[in-house]
Amino acid sequence: MSRIDQRFAALKSAGRTGLIPFVTAGDPSPGHTVALMHALVDAGADLIELGVPFSDPMADGPVIQHASERAIAKGVGLGDVLRWVAEFRQRDAETPVVLMGYLNPVEIHGYERFAKEAVAAGVDGVLLVDCPLEESAVLAPLKAAGLQQILLAAPTTAPARMAQLCGMAEGFLYYVSFAGITGAGRLSTSDIAARVADIRARAKAPVAVGFGVRDAHSAKAIAGFADAVVIGSALVERLAGAAQAGEIAERAREFLQPIRAALDAH
Repeated sequence: MSRIDQRFAALKSAGRTGLIPFVTAGDPSPGHTVALMHALVDAGADLIELGVPFSDPMADGPVIQHASERAIAKGVGLGDVLRWVAEFRQRDAETPVVLMGYLNPVEIHGYERFAKEAVAAGVDGVLLVDCPLEESAVLAPLKAAGLQQILLAAPTTAPARMAQLCGMAEGFLYYVSFAGITGAGRLSTSDIAARVADIRARAKAPVAVGFGVRDAHSAKAIAGFADAVVIGSALVERLAGAAQAGEIAERAREFLQPIRAALDAH
């Protein structure tokens, strides 16, 4: 079993909802990315989504767009991200890490080279927003190397395509709670509960819900019908501007711990 599969199996056995924070690699400080990752785990993260900075993050709202811009301005690239994951693994061999981003940096790096280096670094999966299921053949070297492709589904996904996604899902299926960009404030749990329940009944992998989750209240509401909750923009916004390792870690803990407590209290 992969680290992702092991973690979700443990969560299911314990009757807990997974907490998956997203942060942009290199923001707010390239030198403290690894410390931030450890702080997320200390605060209750079950899996980390590490964003690969990209110049045209089309699925992301302003908060994550600006985080990518700041990281790129500081020279952060895919090689740095892989190096940080490898450094994170020196202390943490269990927490799954998924790289979330766009196809262009991987294509430039080279699919086979990326696959080899990512596995060696300790990456567990990739979520490439602009590589839909229909184009995923280009990721064959990644899958052959053992990286799991995290697929996306949305309220606008047609039934036939949803059946495909459910049948091919691995690691976890990321359900986008509404048609829009990350960080928007339109989350309505009553609108998506039935949809997610149907997906969970058919999917080969657990279902995580993200987009629009901002705090303990919204995370707890989703815990009632999802296997995991993904929270990104609100966390990235909270971290923005912090410069020192201690401050970054403290902001991460202050933000995530109430959410972890709310999920566990559900």
